[in-house]
This record gives sequence, C-alpha cells and structure tokens, in this order.
Amino acid sequence: MAYEPTGIPVIILREGTSRSTGKDALRANMMAAMTIAEMIKTTYGPKGMDKMLVDALGDVTITND
Repeated sequence: MAYEPTGIPVIILREGTSRSTGKDALRANMMAAMTIAEMIKTTYGPKGMDKMLVDALGDVTITND
C-alpha cells in the first residue's frame, strides 16, 4: 500500500491481489516481455517507420510517419 504525503493510504491493487516472488515472478516478467516483443518486432527496427509516443500521463500512442 502506498501513502500520500498527507499520510492517507492509497490503494494501488485490488483487495485479494496475490504477489509473486522468486522464479514465479521472473517467469511472469519474461513471458510479458516476450509477448510485447512479439507484438512489436515488425513495427520497430531499421525498416520500421512507427513511433511510440508517451505523454505526461503515461498514455501510449503508436503512430506512422
């Protein structure tokens, strides 16, 4: 749980959310990275013309030149 500077708790995850550690967390992160790489591998690279824009709020937009 995170806290605001005023000391008020901020709930980031839903109640009952489980936490992974060790090899389980490593596997989950590797699978997530491989899935993202598979989705964007034809978009980026020497012949890719797409750009990924991230605004101040963290919203992501992918656009073509």
